[in-house]
Amino acid sequence: MGAALVDTVALTCELIQRPSVTPNDEGCQELIGQRLAQLGFRLETMVFEDTTNLWARRGTDGPVFCFAGHTDVVPAGAEHAWIYPPFSATRKDGYIYGRGAADMKGSLAAMVVATERFVASHPNHKGSIAFLITSDEEGPFINGTPKVVETLEARQEKITWCLVGEPSSTAELGDVVKNGRRGSLTGDLIVFGIQGHVAYPHLAENPIHMASSALAELAHSHWDDGNDSFPPTSFQISNIQAGTGAGNVIPGELHVQFNFRFSTESTSEQLKQRVIDIVEHHNLDYSLTWKLNGEPFLTESGELVDATVKAIAEFTGRLPELSTAGGTSDGRFIAPTGAQVIELGPVNATIHKVNECVSEEDLDTLTRVYEKVLENLLC
Repeated sequence: MGAALVDTVALTCELIQRPSVTPNDEGCQELIGQRLAQLGFRLETMVFEDTTNLWARRGTDGPVFCFAGHTDVVPAGAEHAWIYPPFSATRKDGYIYGRGAADMKGSLAAMVVATERFVASHPNHKGSIAFLITSDEEGPFINGTPKVVETLEARQEKITWCLVGEPSSTAELGDVVKNGRRGSLTGDLIVFGIQGHVAYPHLAENPIHMASSALAELAHSHWDDGNDSFPPTSFQISNIQAGTGAGNVIPGELHVQFNFRFSTESTSEQLKQRVIDIVEHHNLDYSLTWKLNGEPFLTESGELVDATVKAIAEFTGRLPELSTAGGTSDGRFIAPTGAQVIELGPVNATIHKVNECVSEEDLDTLTRVYEKVLENLLC
């Protein structure tokens, strides 16, 4: 077992054993910060309400290469459903089991060890290396990366390239690199009717009946065709609720929550207006509120993408697919600053699941890939 693997596995286990359920950090950032401080990084802890963030930087000049990630994890759920206790970091048959193993404490460990190895070999590298780590990625994403980016922007501290350690791989390590993400827009629609007895419908107005044709039109609408980098925009109803629970009462309100995952072919404002037009076309009495979770972003082929693709090819022999599919990540808060942003991490088959795990061999390879990306960009 190589030194890189020993170090990466040990640090991954130590991080997993800290039950940092969002927004708690449980000392993970302190542990990482201690390792980075020994390399000459200047550490800056940023606490915003219930969220702890770490900004660490080695060097003062540009360009700035930033590793970004999160120490918080989703709840483990019922412990009895796990093969091993979810925060035990049990090693078995070449895998490490535990909540956060793949999402994304394994990536964080690989980032730290890769940086240690790179700095040892290239102490006078060009530019700067930075770490942006939050404990709010799995939560409401309010007091984490957005606030750190806002702070950096206010003092004109720019990130040139950012590698986010989200588990991007699908079947094998490095088979997919995320070079962008779709936008996410959530709408909360309330349709107002008049509550009444089901036996006297002429004295009531059923909001379910009233809204059904509008919802059908929304569900079957064509929003755009997507493009070479993004699939077509999709609309999905995620929650719908009405009624008192009694079978003889016509409800007075219908609550509908829906979400768009949208391409760069549509803007959030265009989508909002189309929804309003459809709802009003059906003469509904309604209220509608919106939450923009993130705009779409895309990092075209260039320095960061090329450096990452070359590193993956060198250590795995495969050329990764560049993809914008999947959910959102904190990259959506960094890309608007002008930074090139990609995501590369372990296989995502077990993330957020019972018995989440990560391959030790993959962590070794990931560490080597991360180190090579640094060499490709900063040497």
